Amino acid sequence: MKATIFPGQGAQFVGMGKDLYEGNILAREMFEKANDILGFRITDLMFSGTDEDLRQTRVTQPAIFLHSVILAATLGDAIKPDMTAGHSLGEFSALVAAGALSFEDGLKLVYARAMAMQKACEAEPSTMAAILGLDDAKVEEVLAGIGEVVVPANYNSPGQLVISGSMKGIEMACEQLKAAGAKRALPLKVGGAFHSPLMEPARLELAAAINATHFNKPICPVYQNVTGKPYTEPSEIQQNLIAQLTAPVRWTQSIQHMVADGASVFVEVGPGNVLQGLVKKIAPEAEAMGA
Repeated sequence: MKATIFPGQGAQFVGMGKDLYEGNILAREMFEKANDILGFRITDLMFSGTDEDLRQTRVTQPAIFLHSVILAATLGDAIKPDMTAGHSLGEFSALVAAGALSFEDGLKLVYARAMAMQKACEAEPSTMAAILGLDDAKVEEVLAGIGEVVVPANYNSPGQLVISGSMKGIEMACEQLKAAGAKRALPLKVGGAFHSPLMEPARLELAAAINATHFNKPICPVYQNVTGKPYTEPSEIQQNLIAQLTAPVRWTQSIQHMVADGASVFVEVGPGNVLQGLVKKIAPEAEAMGA
């Protein structure tokens, strides 16, 4: 069985999507529609902006979503999946590809999410760090003993867990995790503490937008970040999407569940190849490739 997977924040690069825009009429129409919906020419920032432009959450998130969804649209039935999933932001791309959300509504929600998250980041300085070479349970144990806001944010693959929290919390956690045997504890260049309680104001803002948006039954199961399990019921999909902002991304568990349910080929659709690498670490027996 074939699974399509969609990347999240961090996969952006200057020039992303330009080949699609120049080489495909459907892609050009979708990009131009996106410019109209957003009220600014995001294509200019994607194709010829700076790294700094693309790092702004309000640009990064819709840019990655557009690259992923438009690429999927141009490929059509060639990548028709039996199941799908997306990493954090990528979950919105997966939902559009599976027909649960329209392109227009997906873009509006992604932009609302980006703006709400950027606002939450500016309200309280916070950050994230990647912890390498330590068992998940040990990371959880160390974090539980720190008297600051710091939580597991992304279960990316065995031995690779991203943590999220206050500046002081992350600093303390990195020191203690290295002392506990982590090979590396790398602070990340991100705008704030995504997938942590510090995103609660953004979650409330996004909940209103999601609850006001129509969701269809997807054409295939969508494995959602909050549990790593498959969903097809629109009301459950909506609630999981809302919970995702303050809950960890259970990517390891998502891939494990997809493999258990019969996925043997994973196709990454969108910029970069990070997810292919994670699949190979989580499920070495599976085949992982780019679209």
